[in-house]
Amino acid sequence: MSVQGATSPYYDPYDVDINADPYPAYARLREEAPVYHNERYDFWTLSRHEDVEKALLNWRTFSSTRSDILDIIKAGVALPPGVMMFQDPPSHTKHRGLMARVFTPRRMAELEDQVRAFCIRCLDPLVGSGGFDIITELASMMPMRVIGMLLGIPEADQIAVRDKTDANLRTKPGKPMAVREENIARGDVFSDYIEWRSKHPSDDLMTQLLEAELEDDSGVVRRLTRQEILTYTAVIAGAGNETTGRLIGWLAKVLAEHPEQRREIAQDRSLILRVIDETLRFEPTGHATARFVMEEVEYYGTTIPAGSPILLLLASANRDPRRYAAPDVYDVHRDDIQHLTFGYGLHYCLGANLARLEGRIDSFELSSELPWTNGLLERFRRDDDAACDTSPGAGDGMCDACPITSGATSDDEMFVLRGTRLELPE
Repeated sequence: MSVQGATSPYYDPYDVDINADPYPAYARLREEAPVYHNERYDFWTLSRHEDVEKALLNWRTFSSTRSDILDIIKAGVALPPGVMMFQDPPSHTKHRGLMARVFTPRRMAELEDQVRAFCIRCLDPLVGSGGFDIITELASMMPMRVIGMLLGIPEADQIAVRDKTDANLRTKPGKPMAVREENIARGDVFSDYIEWRSKHPSDDLMTQLLEAELEDDSGVVRRLTRQEILTYTAVIAGAGNETTGRLIGWLAKVLAEHPEQRREIAQDRSLILRVIDETLRFEPTGHATARFVMEEVEYYGTTIPAGSPILLLLASANRDPRRYAAPDVYDVHRDDIQHLTFGYGLHYCLGANLARLEGRIDSFELSSELPWTNGLLERFRRDDDAACDTSPGAGDGMCDACPITSGATSDDEMFVLRGTRLELPE
C-alpha cells in the first residue's frame, strides 16, 4: 500500500513502496498523526523530534526489556541475559559499564592506522578502473574487518562469521522478520574462537571479556559466564557490521548527489566530521527503534495502552521542521547537526565513535583516491535489480544486498570514476 492518495496517513514498516522513500510518509505522520496506530500489525509510532527524544529518555514508560526491534517484541520470545540493548536500569547500568571498560575511546583511536591501511588496500586496485560496487568492495568489507580486529577473529574467517551473524537479522521484502528465539544474540558461531582465546590470551576484546568482572543483580562480583561472553560478542559483531556499512554507502550517495559540497570537503578536510553527522541525520543507518509501553501514556489526546509495542521514528525526528531549518536539505554547514540516529540517553550507541572513525577515514580516502575535486564523479546509480526492502521502521532488520554502483553501464544513471590517485597535501 502506498501513502500517496490515502485519505489519512498510513505507515507500514514492511511496505516496499513506502520504504523506497519513507520521508513523505514521515512528514504526514508528523503533521497529521504524530501519535499513530497501525491496526494491521498492532503497534504505535511517535514521529516528532521532541516526542521521540523524550521517549528515548523515559525508560520507565518506554522499556527496552522486550527488545528494541519490533519483530522481536511482537514475537514475545524469551531474550538471552546480558544484552544491554534489551535491558533497563539497574541491569543495563551494570552491563553497559562493563562494555564501556572494554570499548574505550583509546582502543578505538588505536585502530585508526589499521582501518586506514585496510581502506587504502581496498581502494588502490580500483583507481582508474571502469567502475566498482562501493557496497561490495568497501562498505560490506571494512566494518567486518574492523570488528574482526577488535574481537581477534582471523581475517580468513571474517567473511563467514559476518554472513552467519547477518543471516539472523535478514528480512524478506514486504514481510516481518522471522524471529527464532535460539538465534537472538546467541553467539554460537564464536564458541571455538572464545575457547581458543581462553587458552591463548591476547590484546583483544574477547580476552578482555574473558577477564572482565561484573557485579550481578544479586550483588555477587564474578566473571562472565561463557554464554554471557558469547552474547556480548554476538552483539558487538552484529551491531558493528551492517549499520556502519550503510553509513559508508550513504556517504558515497549523498556526496555524489551534492557536488558543490563535495568539492568544498575536498578542499577543506575539517568539514569531514560535519559530513559524517549530517549524513547520519539526513540518511540514518537505522530508521527506528522499538520499545514496549510499560504504563498507559497520552499524546495529543490519544492514549497508548500499557503493553503496546511502539516505534520511535528516528529518521522522521531527524527531519522534523520543528527542530531543523530546511530539514530535507543536505547541508554540512548547519549550525547544529545533532541527530538521534545513535539514540539518546542511556541507550546511546557505544559504537558511535567507531562508526564515525570508519566514516571519517572512508570519506577522506575516497575523496583522495577518486578525483571528485575535478568533477569527474559525475552521476550516481543505485542498482534496483535487487528487490530491496530495508524495513527501516521495524528496527535493525535488513534485506538482501542493495548495491551502490559506480561505473559505466549502458544508459543507466551512474557516476563515472576516472583518473589516478591524487597526492594529498601535507
